[in-house]
Amino acid sequence: MITLYGIKNCDTVKKARKWLEDREVDYHFHDVRADGLDRDTVSQWLQALGWEAVVNKRSTTWKGLDQSTRDNMDEDAALDAIVANPTLFKRPVLDTGHELHCGFSAANYQTIFNHHTL
Repeated sequence: MITLYGIKNCDTVKKARKWLEDREVDYHFHDVRADGLDRDTVSQWLQALGWEAVVNKRSTTWKGLDQSTRDNMDEDAALDAIVANPTLFKRPVLDTGHELHCGFSAANYQTIFNHHTL
């Protein structure tokens, strides 16, 4: 099962959802505001992608963290910060069941889904 993690009102998430729907890709949308995020899921993202790729340093959530937290960010701190602030990750995260991908671009999704039987 393909899962797309994000929030409903994020423009990038909207683009990713439209891309998937236009191509009739069967997926589950996991709204992290409504459905939350568990430590195991976030831990898998960080292990697979690295905290630097997952943490969105341009987000308002990042800017709202205290300076000490930002200065001392590492994988453990990122895990705690994302679980406490689910909008801190770079959206969306796509879990194909085989791979994890962070962010959205039509070209990347085309490549991802060319390798998978839908």
